[in-house]
Parts: sequence; C-alpha cells; structure tokens
Amino acid sequence: MSHVRVGPRAVTRSVAFLTAGVLAVPALAGCTSDEPAGKPLAAQDVAAAARSRVADGGTLRWAVDSVPETLNAFQADADDTTNRVAQAVLPAMYRTDETGRAARNPDYLESAEVVDTEPKQVVVYKLNQQAVWSDGREIGAADFAAQWRALSGKDSAYWTARNAGYDRIEKVERGAGDLEVKVTFSRPYADWQSLFTPLYPKDVTGTPDAFNDGARRELKVTAGPFAVQKVDTKDDEVVLAGNPRWWGEPAKLEQIVLRAVPRDKRVSELVAGKLDLAEVDPETADEVGLAAGPRDAGTGTPLMGPQGTPAAGAPGSPLAGTQGRSAAQALRSWALANGSDEEAAEEEVLAREERRETEAKAQRRQRALSGFEVRKSLEPAYTQLALNGADGPLADERVRRAVARALDRKKLAEAVLKPLGLPAEPVGSHVALAGQPAYADGSGALGDQNAKEARALLADAGWVPGGPVKKTEKGEKAAGAEGDGEKEKDGKKSEGGDDGDDGTYIVGEDGKNPGDGGDSGDGENGEGGAKAGDAESGEKHSSGKNTAQGGAPGAYAPKGTAAPAAAAAPVAKDGKALTLRFVLPSGPGSEALRTVAGRVSDMLDEIGIDTAITKVPDESYFKDHIASGEYDLALYSWPATAFPATDARPVYAKPVPAADGSLNVAQNYTRVGTDQVDQLFDRAMSTLDGKEARDLLRKADSRIWAAAGSVPLYQRPQLTAARKDLANAGAFGFETPVYEDMGFLKKGARGPRPAASPSS
Repeated sequence: MSHVRVGPRAVTRSVAFLTAGVLAVPALAGCTSDEPAGKPLAAQDVAAAARSRVADGGTLRWAVDSVPETLNAFQADADDTTNRVAQAVLPAMYRTDETGRAARNPDYLESAEVVDTEPKQVVVYKLNQQAVWSDGREIGAADFAAQWRALSGKDSAYWTARNAGYDRIEKVERGAGDLEVKVTFSRPYADWQSLFTPLYPKDVTGTPDAFNDGARRELKVTAGPFAVQKVDTKDDEVVLAGNPRWWGEPAKLEQIVLRAVPRDKRVSELVAGKLDLAEVDPETADEVGLAAGPRDAGTGTPLMGPQGTPAAGAPGSPLAGTQGRSAAQALRSWALANGSDEEAAEEEVLAREERRETEAKAQRRQRALSGFEVRKSLEPAYTQLALNGADGPLADERVRRAVARALDRKKLAEAVLKPLGLPAEPVGSHVALAGQPAYADGSGALGDQNAKEARALLADAGWVPGGPVKKTEKGEKAAGAEGDGEKEKDGKKSEGGDDGDDGTYIVGEDGKNPGDGGDSGDGENGEGGAKAGDAESGEKHSSGKNTAQGGAPGAYAPKGTAAPAAAAAPVAKDGKALTLRFVLPSGPGSEALRTVAGRVSDMLDEIGIDTAITKVPDESYFKDHIASGEYDLALYSWPATAFPATDARPVYAKPVPAADGSLNVAQNYTRVGTDQVDQLFDRAMSTLDGKEARDLLRKADSRIWAAAGSVPLYQRPQLTAARKDLANAGAFGFETPVYEDMGFLKKGARGPRPAASPSS
C-alpha cells in the first residue's frame, strides 16, 4: 500500500507564515511512566528458518520503489532504497529489534558504554577484532572521526541532510588501542546509540568532494555481508553481491537484485517470474492469497478464482470438462440443434471461445501466483491526519480541536486494517508505537470523539450553523445557504467555473444523503473521470451519495443497513461557509488514503464542516503541497524510530523566523508547535536516565495531542508477496533485516510453519 511517507532524518526546509492563537492547554493525560508500552500489535512475518535449512547460492529479486539518486544515507535525496543498501553493505553499531528498541550489533561492536558523565559525557566503543573494510583496512577511530566532522554542521561545504547528535560531539579519538574509539560530548546526549549507523569509510566522509559526490552512484569500499556490485539506471536495478571479506556468518545468497518496479506493475512481474519478494497492495495480496488457497486434489487446479468465483476448469466453472476446439464444436452443434441459426451459433461459439481464453489466462495467472504467499505485519510507521495551522480556519486551535474530536479513529483504523486481518487499533502516540519504550496513549489530552463537543468548539470560535453565506468568487452557491442553513442537495457536483471538473470535489454539495456512510468506498469522485460506481477505482463515496453520477441512494450499502442519521447544518462565519482543502495523492496504491479521506469527510460533515478533496500527482503531492503548506488537511506517514527524542523533535518543533523574515518549519509541515514541546524534547534528549526520558517524551506527546496539529490514525500495514521457499524475508515489522540469513530453503526443508499472530 503506497502511502506517502518521509524519513524523520531527511531534513526538508520550507517557508511559510504562521498565524495562531494561544489557548490554554487542558489537563494532560497519558504521560506517566507507569503506563506500559505493551507489545507490538503484530509480529514480524518472515518465514523464519535456521541457517542450516537454507541453501547456499541463488539470487533474490526484490522489488523497490526506485533506484536511489544517492548511496549516501546522510544526503537530502536519500530514500528507502538508499537505506536498504546501507543496511546490507555498511557497518551498523546498533540495529532495531522486534520491539523497536536499539540492540548492539555484535558483528561490529563488542561493547559500547558511557564511561563518564562528569564533567562531560564520554562513550567508549570497543570494535569487533575481525571488522575490516572490503579493502582490508581495519574499521577504526579514523572512520568515526571523519564521519563526525562531516556531519557536525561546522563545515558548510558538506551537503548534509542532518547533524542531530553529531553536533553535540566535542571530539573523537583513539582509545586504549586500535579497536577502541573514545567519543566525548560537549553536551549530554541520550540518543548516542543512534550515531555511526550507518558508518561510512573515511574515503567517503573525509573530504567535502568525496562526501557530496563520491558515494552517489557507487560505494567502492564497504563492510557488510554484501557489497555494491553496480547501480544500473538503464535496467532500474541495484545489484548487491556477497562480500568476500565479510567476517560474520556468510551470506546465503549469491546476489540480491533490488529492482525498481512501480506498485501497480508488481503483480505482473510476479506472474512473469521476475520477482521473488515485493511489497504489494491489498488487491494483489488478495489475489496471491486466493492462488495459494485450496486446489483440486486430482488436477491441482485452484478451486477459486478472483473475487471468490470458480477458477477456470474447476468444478462449477462454465467450461469445466471442456477442452480446446472440441468444446467449440460441441457448443455449435448444441446451438444448431436447439433452433439457433448458423450466424447466431457462430456468435455464441466466438463468445464462449473468448470466455474460455479469458478463464485460461486467469488459470495460468493463478498457477504462476500459487508459488507465492502473503506475509503481513505492521510497519514501524503510522498514518496521520495533518491539519495545517499556518493560516485560514485551522490557525484557530479550537477549530483544529473540533476537527480532531469529530474523528472516530477506531473506525478509520478498522477501514484499513480489519479487511487485511491485521490488528485495527488506533495509534495513541506521536513519538512511538505500541511495544516501544516511550509508547503510551496520550490522546486523552485531546479527548474522545464527541460530535457535540466538537460543534461547541466551532461555535466558540464563531463558526455557527445556518447563518447567511455569500456567493463565492466563482459564483457557486456555498453550503449553509442564506435563509434556512440547509445544504445544497440538488444532485449537482460543485463546479469550479466554466471549465468543468477542475479535479476538486466538494463533499457535501453533490446531492448526497446525509450521514457517515457505513463501511464501503472512499468517498470522492476525483479527476480522471472515475465514476462513482466504478469498483476498480475505489472511489465511490462511502455513504453512497453520488446519485448525480448514476447511483441510486443506498445503492452501495448492504441490504438491511439502517438509514444514516441527518448531517449537521453547515457552519459559517462572516458570511463564509467552513470548507477545508483536503489534498490527496492520485496514484495507484493510494486507495487506502482515499478511503480514509472519504470517511474523515463524512465525520466532519456531521459537525457542519465541508471538505474540498483535490487529488494531485504523487510526484508533486509532498513537495508542492505538504512541504509548501498548500493544504488544510492531508494524510501522510511518519516512521517511528528507536530514538524519538532526536527524530521526532524536528517534526513537532515550533517553527522559527529565519533571518530573511520567512519561517523555518524544519519538518513540522503542520506549522503547529509550542515552546513547551520543544523544551520537553530538549530535556529528553539531554538526560541519560531512561525513565526520565520516557516521562518527558510522553508529556511532550500529550501537549502535541492538545495542540491538535496532527492526529495519528493507524499503524501502516505491511503486505509482502514472497516465494514460498524464501526464508528469513518478508514483512519485517520493527526489526532490521538480517541480510546474510536470507535465502531459499533446501529441497525437502520446507514444511508447515505457524502463521505470525498478533501480539495482544
């Protein structure tokens, strides 16, 4: 499922202007250390197998979103594939375990500990005696020192995306021996374990030129189980080969080929036998699951096809028992014998032949997919509703809180995760996920869903139902029309001017029936001419409201569904209805976001807020809308890392004025922040007491909830199609992949394995 997401360590600076009122923060909840972090909601699903059961050799063809622009993970244009390559070929002092915690990596690090705190914090690293770069040189203090200088921020010639933590180091020096590194900090730093992962050789970090350009398309010197063999932009792939100087457990695979395959093309590549492992969307996961399901004992034919129909050639299929041309001849003879003329009989034969070929293709497709299975878990990332507080109605905290209080986050999580068989629990924290030490549900600082209180917040901010509303500049009649305060329900889609559909869809002005719309569809009829009833587009409004496009009221609700409750009268202020711009990506794989957007729109409808949903190309969604602040509401994801004090701070820090008068928002794209939140993060980053750090982070989270700049919704699903004989790879969850253990099972080594079950 292709949600738009960004890594918390890639710094993007945007310019905007902020107008926000200061309101009292309500009583805080969920911020004490006696609230347990709990367990991860879902276990990883990687078909774990002992190395003795995995064959030596073979090539793993693994789908990725792109060939990276750079192999330097510390540059601004680094992406997920950059990080995947770095994990396989470079030293990592610490890895992430199955609960999202940092764990020492013994392949590189024998020990690391804080040996002094006064007068300054000092950490001593003792390196693995066998750890060497691929050119034979020992990994040592010179590599640590070069990376510190490059990332400290003191030399602007280095084009770095981040320097968090490195800017607190005073010096890096050789310890008692060649295999010891002594790091002295100028200020205490709680997240010191986040540093030097990945670690680049001094050849890359030693000079600005080498750092800026030398590691963009190749890494000549590495130190992992794999090495970069080539980055092929022509064939859109990165080839990793086993590192002959690797001192750890030898890699089982001979090669890993990371192939850039668009999400909507991956099922075709799986069918064609060109991929072994690929993250997929729910539709592809369903198809793979069906193909891997029950088969006829005699013929091996899948018993079920897509959407639960009998598979081609299976019992119950219209052509079961027919073969080739004999079937066509039998059909023609039957048609003639039963009174059809010869022309009609020929048409019947052609139609049946076409149908037979279609079913035969479906059968071949299922047979190809039957060698795969779906491995599923939850990503260490969550999807949030972002509320842009820079200007407009959402600059008022009361309006933001009203929007947040209108949302039933449990229903939104269920809409995405329940159909996938994954735990459908809403995320309760901005800084951590269930199972991580800092996690606690801080949503009590905002309050539970309550439409009545949400409407009261709107009224307090001056947005009241039923007042007179002026005509808009483009001439269409706005919701909350003068006189009775009722919405337009004339069956017309809002028009953006004489040029027709401009890609913007006004929820609440399309002739829809009021209510929240139950559990189907996603609610918007966006650009590209997708019809309301088009099952392929996934863009029906969840309430079945698009009657102007040919759907009957209630046509999309299950039989017997109760009629929805009446929507609230639209609210208005100073002659203007409250309509929020809801920007979404339009590309394949974003159907879940559009589903959630439709549900959110229905929920806001019930408190009198209209939403104008606009779909934009994926490539411009983040850069031109989120980062630049051209939205009111948006959906995007943030990862949760083992170091929330460092990584979450720039996401929620208060924007500050720059020297030129603009606003530096760092990664806080909602433009909502407070001095108190910043201070809590700074204190959490500076304490070496783990319990105190967790308390501070939970307090910060509660205040972020209270400010209502973003509303965490659900942990992202992770669906991976994998060859059934591929071991130790799939849906990794929190844990860093162990690349040297991946491989294909030996013949005869396969056997039944328990499915990963959610942790309670």
